[in-house]
Formats: sequence, structure tokens, C-alpha cells
Amino acid sequence: MARVKPPRPLPDTTALPATEALHGRSVLFAALALLAVLWLNLMPALFAGLGGFVLYRWIRGKARAYTASWQSRPLTALLLAVILVVLAFAVFEGVELLLSASSGGLAKLLQLLADTLDQIRTSAPAWLANRLPDSAAAMQEAISGWLRSHAGQVQHWSRQALHVIVDLIVGLAIGLMAGASSPASGPAPEPPTLAMRLAQQRLWHLAGAFGDVVAAQLRISLINTALTAVYLLGVLPALDFHVPLANTLVAFTFFASLLPIVGNLLSNAAITVAALTVSPFLGAVSLGFLVVVHKLEYFLNARIVGVRIRVPAYGLLASMLVLEAAFGVAGLVAAPIYCAWLVRELRGGRWI
Repeated sequence: MARVKPPRPLPDTTALPATEALHGRSVLFAALALLAVLWLNLMPALFAGLGGFVLYRWIRGKARAYTASWQSRPLTALLLAVILVVLAFAVFEGVELLLSASSGGLAKLLQLLADTLDQIRTSAPAWLANRLPDSAAAMQEAISGWLRSHAGQVQHWSRQALHVIVDLIVGLAIGLMAGASSPASGPAPEPPTLAMRLAQQRLWHLAGAFGDVVAAQLRISLINTALTAVYLLGVLPALDFHVPLANTLVAFTFFASLLPIVGNLLSNAAITVAALTVSPFLGAVSLGFLVVVHKLEYFLNARIVGVRIRVPAYGLLASMLVLEAAFGVAGLVAAPIYCAWLVRELRGGRWI
């Protein structure tokens, strides 16, 4: 009589649910941490940290492609230092060019404001013209008086600006250290603990989402700059309107548009002031054009970023609406990155 073979033992699957549960908890903890970042007003630090992390990993990848593995770390540090010094020098020179009287930056800006006042005074109603400053000197005196009467608010804004700068520096340092301590090609296959591996996965997904949104924002900036160039350098000169500093405004639009929402508002304000120096009518028309472009960019942002992260535009718009209602402008800026990160996590966990 043939012996009956015992049944093959089933594989032990008790570890799989435990790992899945830990993965879900790590994603939930990361989501709560990201919401806490918004609540604590630490978005500048988060953006600087993610930027430093992505920049370090990108430079290290390029360095490893042309050097031996043991030489890539010092070369990465050298290239990173050079890039940071060049960026800091460019920012410093840009501010000095704007404020230096010898370059005509600040003097030309004040002259534009004085010309704007003259244009408005000649065509505005009497009740409005009587309330405008008589000259650029009077305008400077009015600004000085406002600053003296609101010294407390100015000091508060100065402290807030200093706090943002400190957050940027600290966030950048954290991001660079995280990039230097991470393995070269993604999360380590066998880190010391499972918790460490899950933390690395959350970081890499967040950094990937940040890179996707930055790439999409660069495309949006190019589109916004092209529309502004067509308007300032093509349409207006064809209609015999010549806005001063048109080329500078186009360049400023490109760099400002790299900042979501806030940069667009800054460029719109600069273009409107420059158009007002030509005529109040042109200023109103330019403001209307920029409002249309701003609304177009709002939906274009959802479309381009949505395609990049494979999220429907209506879903991204909904996330932007909810976070803006909950956290203001910071939530609106963070919404594309948070949405991209969440989609990456859901797809990585095979939940969608």
C-alpha cells in the first residue's frame, strides 16, 4: 500500500499583513506630518529641504556617471558648493542692481511711479486727483509717514522675513544632509530596520512628487512668459503702445512664474505699474489681460501638473480648493505636491 504523502506546508503569511499594516501607518503618519507642516507655517523649510535633496541626488547621479564611485561624493560636494555660490551671487547682484542708484534701477522705478501719478492725475476725476501725491518727493514722504505710523507692523514683517530666511537655510541643510546620507539609487534594499525602509520610501516618493511639480511649473513659466512677451513685445507695439522696460518685465515674468501663485502676482503688479505710465487705459487693459492669464494659468497648472502626475485636472483643482480654504495661499501652493505625493503612495501600495 502506497504511503500517503503529508500535505505540503503552507507558506507563513503572517508577516505580510503586518508589513502591509506598517506601510499604511507610515503613509498615514507622513500625511499627518505634511499637514502639520502647513499648520506650523513651515512650507519654506519643506520646499528648501526637498529642493536640496533633489539637487544633491541629481548632481551625485551626474558625478557617478563620469567618475569612480569613491570619487563621486567629493565631486558632488564641490559641484553643489559651486552651484549654491553662483545662485547666492546671482540673487545678491539682482537685488543690488534693483536698489543701486548708479544702475538706475531704483531711480528708474521711482521715475516710473512719478510718471504714473502724472498720467492718472491728468485723466482721473477731481475727487481722486486731489488725493494723489503731487510729486515723487511727496509720494516718498507719504510712504515714510506710513512706515513711521505702522512701525510695529513693519517690525513684525521684518521678523517674519527673517524667520522665512532661517527656515530656508535650515531646510536646505536638512535636505542636503538627507541626500548625502541616502543610497545612490533609491531606498536601500536591506536597511537596518523595516521602519527605516518605510521612512526612506516616503521621502523618495515625496521628492519624486516635488520633482514632477517643479518640472511642470517650469513648463508653465515658459508658457506664461511667452504670452507676456507676445503681449508686451508684439501686440502693444503693433498698436503704437510702448511699455517701458518691456524686455526686463518679460525676463522678470519668467523667474517670478517659477514661484506658484505668488510669483505670478508679483509679475502682474510690475507689468500693471509699467503700463500705467503710458496711460490709465493701457493699465486697465493690461490688468484685465493679466487677470485672464492668471485664471488661465490656474487651470493650466491643474492640466499640466495633472498630466505629469497622472491625476485628472478636476481632482487636482479640488485638492487646491480644499487646501486653499484650510491653509490659505500656502495650501494652494502645496496642493500640487501633496496631491502628487498621495497618488504616488496609493499607486506604490497598489491601493488604486
